[in-house]
Amino acid sequence: MYEYITGKIVYRSATNAVIDCHGIGYNLNISLNTYSKLREGETQTVFTHLSVKEDSHTLFGFAEEDERRMFRQLITVNGVGASTARMILSSLNPSELQDAIVQGNAPVLQSIKGIGSKSAQRIIIDLKDKILKGEGAQVMVVAGSQSSAKQEALSALMTLGFARHAAEKSLDSVIKSKGTSLSVEELIKSALGNM
Repeated sequence: MYEYITGKIVYRSATNAVIDCHGIGYNLNISLNTYSKLREGETQTVFTHLSVKEDSHTLFGFAEEDERRMFRQLITVNGVGASTARMILSSLNPSELQDAIVQGNAPVLQSIKGIGSKSAQRIIIDLKDKILKGEGAQVMVVAGSQSSAKQEALSALMTLGFARHAAEKSLDSVIKSKGTSLSVEELIKSALGNM
């Protein structure tokens, strides 16, 4: 229904962004990969996917069409909903995800919260041929803003379903081992690896 929206990014967090298009603010659910590419105050084009359920209409936003394509492929897999697909794309960039699927690397997929061995195998079986036919995604992660990175990372982890205590403990461990100069994306990805 909505192919893309071009407008000014008026707000962004690790999980959501608001884009103003001619006086209408669209709230978009985003992945960490998209978060790293959006800049507040700039006019940008965001590709969209509208998820319609009985009780809600949810708009997902993607900085690049390739990431949206990978998202749409993921939600075709039985048992992988839009929230799980966003979690996957927040844990792995589309290029890493594509490589894991093509190589049949189930342990990489299982390292993502909510993906067990059966789901990982299902993703590989259902998507490997599609990706090999050239429908995969290639996205590079760009470092984001470092202002209050720990708080944004904590908020994102809690939104993704982690308990506050566990998320804080994991973030503290990452900061202790890697320092305080990490971006929000780096903090979240490292914390996800520790959980």
